[in-house]
Amino acid sequence: MNLSLYGFEGHWLAVDCGMMIRQDLPSQPLQVPDVDHLVARGWVPSALLITHAHEDHIGAVACLWPKWGCPIYATPLACALIKAKFDEHGLATDALNLITPGDAIEHGPFTVRFLPVTHSIPESCSLLIHTPAGRVMHTGDWKLDPAPVVGPTVDPVTFKALAPVDVVIGDSTCADVEGFSRSEQAASDSLEACVAKCSGRVVVSCFSSNLARIKALGDIAQHTGRRIGLLGRSLERMVRIGIQLGYLDDFPSRIPTSDIGYLPPEEVLIIATGSQGEPRSALSKMAQGSHRELDLTPGDTVIFSARAIPGNEVFIQRLKEGLKRQGADIVDETNAPSIHASGHPAQEELATFYGWLRPRTLLPVHGEPAHQQAHQALATRLNIATPFAPLNGDVIELRGAKAERTEHIELTPQLHFQNAGRRRSSRGQAPTLSLALVVTPDDRGHWWRQGPAIIDIDGHLLLDEEAFIDTIDSVLEALPATSLKRLRRDLYAHLVADVHERTNVKPVLELQLIDAQNA
Repeated sequence: MNLSLYGFEGHWLAVDCGMMIRQDLPSQPLQVPDVDHLVARGWVPSALLITHAHEDHIGAVACLWPKWGCPIYATPLACALIKAKFDEHGLATDALNLITPGDAIEHGPFTVRFLPVTHSIPESCSLLIHTPAGRVMHTGDWKLDPAPVVGPTVDPVTFKALAPVDVVIGDSTCADVEGFSRSEQAASDSLEACVAKCSGRVVVSCFSSNLARIKALGDIAQHTGRRIGLLGRSLERMVRIGIQLGYLDDFPSRIPTSDIGYLPPEEVLIIATGSQGEPRSALSKMAQGSHRELDLTPGDTVIFSARAIPGNEVFIQRLKEGLKRQGADIVDETNAPSIHASGHPAQEELATFYGWLRPRTLLPVHGEPAHQQAHQALATRLNIATPFAPLNGDVIELRGAKAERTEHIELTPQLHFQNAGRRRSSRGQAPTLSLALVVTPDDRGHWWRQGPAIIDIDGHLLLDEEAFIDTIDSVLEALPATSLKRLRRDLYAHLVADVHERTNVKPVLELQLIDAQNA
């Protein structure tokens, strides 16, 4: 998740306000930055600036912005997505201010220029932040893509005209990768060649905010004679907004969700959410054989068109095992590395960019410590000072090209419960919740659900059944596959507690478990 604060003489700007990309808690709260300490210190932003529209940069705006109530400056795509989130939360949208890449704003002692860069989503911007104390380039997420699928290339003249800058706060995500990152167009060409070889149904999973990949898949569907379907609310929203803004003018008409499972497999290409193993995603439900509209069959192919985010490897591996049990073939970066293109700069791009900007100091951010260290090593070779690698929670004083770490604040991601306003059921006789599941152990010694969960409620219980099923699946994945007796005991306790948390009612749970191997 991303949230940075810049302060000068009591004035504060926030840059981005994102959430954790993977939401893996059973009740699906958002994991968002810890901002409670800001008020006590007087560090309350008077403006929020958005570099681009990925969820790890805008996903927490709707739950954290009400604490600030400040103006928000964002490009059209980011504005449209934030507005959709505000509408869902019942928030007014008059704080949103539209920015065109290339614009500059003045806010208190700050002058900020929004400088267009290429990334896997259009309208991405680096920010040149200017105060009397110096000029800082906050790069955001970027790359130098010579052939972007959506949007223009980066203009070297724009950045050369800014040189030299005092400090670069720079993206380290791929700083350990030699050469240049792969172009989105090259990845699209490889992806099309992969799809063309498939004989059955094709499911491609990518981040819903990767508009470039979505556009490429629309073109691929047309070129390979397939009809396209979308599985995932966030995907549907991104496509709708992309069409409204003119980025997906040629995107083919979509198959109604209810028709996807009835078309000949060789005529279908589906874009689905869930590349990081999220338990509520369409792909996870396919892996469990519990998707309402689609059952995978032998001959189908699932393509992972997104790399694993560090920390998600175990969840993704379990997901792939489940997909294989359904008979699907798996294509990912291990057996087809050319189908993926990172949205972040490799070493030659970093060197080129810094040749334009001629920064005096680099503070490497994003990625893991190894990526930051590789970024520092590159800066040293380029004779750029790099005094330290910032950590989350660092307070850094910048004066010209001098950077000093003055304090470290321990931060813990906060949980924002999206169903906090859900109605509670009335007190009275405890309702009976009957649940029947067919389960089977996987190769790693955990349980998986097969087929639909059969739920019956006798009494008054306002239960979100879809969310409850997602909880069941998440708990099953975490429990060791020893015996049905132990599973019944452990699962019972988890589910009663979950229903009580959601509804403030403790039901009588009648739990029936059937081992698929003995069914």
